[in-house]
Amino acid sequence: MEWIINQLRVHPELAIFLTLFAGFWLGKLKIGKFSLGTVTSVLLVGVLVGQLNITVDGPMKAVFFLLFLFAVGYKVGPQFFRGLKKDGLPQVGFAVLMCIVSLVAPWILAKIMGYNVGEAAGLLAGSQTISAVIGVAEDTINQLGISDAQKASYINAIPVAYAVTYIFGTAGSAWLLASIGPKMLGGLEKVKADCRELEAKMGSSEEDEPGFSPALRPVVFRAYKIANEWFGKGKTVKELEDYFSRNDKRLFVERVRQNGVVKEENPTLLLQPNDEIVLSGRREFVIGEEDWIGPEVIDAQLLDFPAETLPVMVTHHTFAGENIATIRAQKFMHGVSIRSIKRAGINVPVLSKTVVDSGDILELTGLPHEVETAAKQMGYVDRPTNQTDMIFVGLGILIGGLIGALTIHLGGVPIGLSTSGGALIAGLVFGWLRSKHPTFGGIPEPSLWVLNNVGLNMFIAVVGIAAGPSFVTGFKEVGFSLFIVGALATAIPLICGLLMAKYLFKFHPALALGCTAGARTTTAALGAIQDAVESDTPALGYTVTYAVGNTLLIIWGVVIVLLM
Repeated sequence: MEWIINQLRVHPELAIFLTLFAGFWLGKLKIGKFSLGTVTSVLLVGVLVGQLNITVDGPMKAVFFLLFLFAVGYKVGPQFFRGLKKDGLPQVGFAVLMCIVSLVAPWILAKIMGYNVGEAAGLLAGSQTISAVIGVAEDTINQLGISDAQKASYINAIPVAYAVTYIFGTAGSAWLLASIGPKMLGGLEKVKADCRELEAKMGSSEEDEPGFSPALRPVVFRAYKIANEWFGKGKTVKELEDYFSRNDKRLFVERVRQNGVVKEENPTLLLQPNDEIVLSGRREFVIGEEDWIGPEVIDAQLLDFPAETLPVMVTHHTFAGENIATIRAQKFMHGVSIRSIKRAGINVPVLSKTVVDSGDILELTGLPHEVETAAKQMGYVDRPTNQTDMIFVGLGILIGGLIGALTIHLGGVPIGLSTSGGALIAGLVFGWLRSKHPTFGGIPEPSLWVLNNVGLNMFIAVVGIAAGPSFVTGFKEVGFSLFIVGALATAIPLICGLLMAKYLFKFHPALALGCTAGARTTTAALGAIQDAVESDTPALGYTVTYAVGNTLLIIWGVVIVLLM
C-alpha cells in the first residue's frame, strides 16, 4: 500500500484517474431514487485522495475546465441567440430575472451568515447546481490584490461549501419543481389537464393513445390485408393516402403485394380486396388500422426492405421558424416521418404546432430514397461521425481565452471575464456559427459528452485533491448550518421563479415548470416534472431558458467574488 501511495505522489496524474474511477462508480450507486451524482462523488473522492498530500500541477486543471466551458457554450449557443428574437424574449426575460434571484439569494444569505468569499462562491455553485462557478470564482479570486495565503484559503473553502449544498441543490430542486411546483400552479390534476389541452392545441393525439410520450414514439412499418368494403372494386394508392390525410392520419403506402407479386409504391396503383399493403407512419397513427383496413399480416418478404433514419440539422435558410405541420405538408415529405426533435441536447415534443429552430436536429425516417430527398430540402445531413473539428475547438478556446484575459481596473479592483468566462462566450458564438454554417465545426455527440463530463470531472478531481488537506477543517467551521442555508438558497429562487412565471409572465403551467427548471439548468428536475405531469410539453420552455441560465449562472462566479 505504501508503494501505491508513493506512486500516486510521484505520478499525480494517476491520482486523478483513481479519483475519476471511484467517483464515477460511486455516482452511479442509488439508494432508492437518491444518488450523489457524478460531480459530487468525484469531488468527495478527490478530497479523500487529497488526504495523501498529493500535489497536482495547475495548468492541467485549467485545460480541462476550458474544454468543459467551451463545450457548454457550443451546446447552447444556437438557443441562446435564438432566444434574443422577438418570440423568445419573454423566456429570455424570465431567465434573466430568475438568474438574478439565483445570485442575490445566496449573496444575501452569505452576508447574513458572515461567510467569506470562498464560502459564498461555493454556496452559489452548490445551491444552484452550477459546478462551473468553482473554476470561474477561483480564477477571479486569483486576480484579487490579496496575499497568496489568503487566496489559497478562499479557494479551498469553495469545494467545501459546494459539497455541503450541492446534494439538496440537485435532489431538492427536482422535488420542489415536481411536487410543490404543480400545487403552486393550481394542483397536479389541473396541471395535467392543462398539459393535455396544450398537446391537443399543438396537434397531439394523446387522447387516442394515453400513456405514450410523443417525442419518443417510433416510426413503424406494418402490413395489412385489405378486407374493408370501402375499397369496393378498387382504390388507388393516392385515394387511400388522401383518405388518411382527411382523417388527420399521416400514413403512407410503401409496398403492395398483388397476386403474389411485390410491387413498389405508385400513386396510381389500384388497391383491391385481398391485396396486402405496407403502411408507414408514427406509431400512434398505424396502431388500430387493422380494424379498418383488415387484419395485420406477418409477411417477411413484403416487409423485407431497408428503412433509413437520418439526422438533419435545420438551417436558417431552410425551414427554421416553421412548425411541424407546415413541414409535413411539403411534397418532399411523402413517406417521411419526423421521429424526434433534439434541441440543445433536449428532446422536444413532436407536435403539429411545434416550431422548428435553426440548429435543431430532426430525425427523419422512411425509405432511403424518400429520406434522402427530404433531408436535402430540410437542411444539412448531419451524418454520424467520430471526428471532432479540433481546429474549430482550439481556435475558439484560444480567441475566447485571449478576450477573457483582458481586464479593466475599477478602484484598484481588476474586472474581467477571465479565460474561463472567455471560453464560455467563445463556445456560445462558435456554437451559433455552427448552426448557421453546419459544413464546419462539427463536434459529435459522444465527443461533446467527453468534453462536458470528462472535462468538468477532471477539473473537479483536481479541485478535490488540492482541497483535501483543508477540507475537514473547513467542514467543521461551516457545520450543518450551511446545509440549511444552502437549502434556502436553492428553494428561494425556485419559488420566486414559479411565482414570476405564473403572475408576472403568465406562462402556461407546462411552460412555467419548464422555464423554471431551464433557468436553473436542472435537467434532472425536467425529467421529474415530465414524469409528474405525464407530458413532454415542459421541455418546450426548457431550452431557451437553459441556454440563458447556463451562461449567466457561470458568469455569476465572477460577480459573487466582486460583491463579497
